[in-house]
Amino acid sequence: MQFGIFSVGDITTDPTTGRAPSEAERLKAVVTIAEKVEEVGLDVFALGEHHNPPFFTSSPTTTLGYIAARTSRLQLSTATTLITTNDPVKIAEDYAMLQHLAAGRVDLMMGRGNTGPVYPWFGKDIRTGIELAVENYALLHRLWTEDVVDWSGKFRTPLQGFTSTPRPLDGVAPFVWHGSIRSPEIAEQAAYYGDGFFHNHIFWPKEHTQRMVEFYRRRFEHYGHGAADQAIVGLGGQVFMRKNSQDAVKEFRPYFDNAPVYGHGPSLEDFSRETPLTVGSPQQVIDRTLGFRDYVGDYQRQLFLIDHAGLPLKTVLEQLDLLGEEVVPVLRREFAALKPAHVPDAPTHASRVAAAGGAKDSTVHGAGDDVTGQAREEAQVR
Repeated sequence: MQFGIFSVGDITTDPTTGRAPSEAERLKAVVTIAEKVEEVGLDVFALGEHHNPPFFTSSPTTTLGYIAARTSRLQLSTATTLITTNDPVKIAEDYAMLQHLAAGRVDLMMGRGNTGPVYPWFGKDIRTGIELAVENYALLHRLWTEDVVDWSGKFRTPLQGFTSTPRPLDGVAPFVWHGSIRSPEIAEQAAYYGDGFFHNHIFWPKEHTQRMVEFYRRRFEHYGHGAADQAIVGLGGQVFMRKNSQDAVKEFRPYFDNAPVYGHGPSLEDFSRETPLTVGSPQQVIDRTLGFRDYVGDYQRQLFLIDHAGLPLKTVLEQLDLLGEEVVPVLRREFAALKPAHVPDAPTHASRVAAAGGAKDSTVHGAGDDVTGQAREEAQVR
């Protein structure tokens, strides 16, 4: 099972000091956090995508490419890539490029995001969000699995004889998770393609998460990708820890009360009771996280949110030390002991290459000219 961190990349005032970091400070902090994730022995670092304040994460591929150069083992992912407002052609190109530069240590999570105004900024209509997600991913999937694509759809200009470059590393595209909090259509999409389904698992009660994951598992089996319990599931979650649970609650309360996402609403105690938010000791985090399996089954990836709401970098790094030293080793051991042999591990580039029968050079050697992109033979015929 993979364990890691996901960051939404917010820039939020620390309620205990009244100071907010600059964009430059926050960006450097995220790189430091990612390096620390690898240092303490976690597996994954995932970065969100936003195009508006208070976020800086408008170009996750740039940031993840830099992190790839500063790490050697860390799996890099997104949380999420906006499949609705990004051009599928550009996604195909950017993430294949990142896949090459990171030597395969890349997957990505597709989602619609949670910022409504982003749609018109990129010439889209939020009322067609689900349709955009379905059509755009259908094109992206073809761009990664077919060398030459002819395409006609509702939301973009047609493609004729188009080859996305670079081709996926070793002939195997990055693994895709489809992230959703509340949309069964996205769970259906993940199941149709045999991709992973990632539930944010922060804001809703466990019964909602259970329904979404169970739906995805049933549809995964329906489409012939394997038994329902072999479907690839990831969960989010948020934790804040101190050795003493009372200290954790006292320290985290002002951050919770003023957080842009859930501040000024239910109390910390009510929110912790009704959602997977866990504020307490390392043992409480272990117990709560192990309990996720009771209602979603065996799953492959657990990501924690630990760096938002204005928490200072020093505190975040302390959280990572606790995860790496006291929490994740126990979770690895306990989850591994419970997992049946037929339930797969989280997909990696190496496992996907092996399943495809080995690596292949997927380079397309075209003879197009620099002006028209036409092959010389085509130009001569015309």
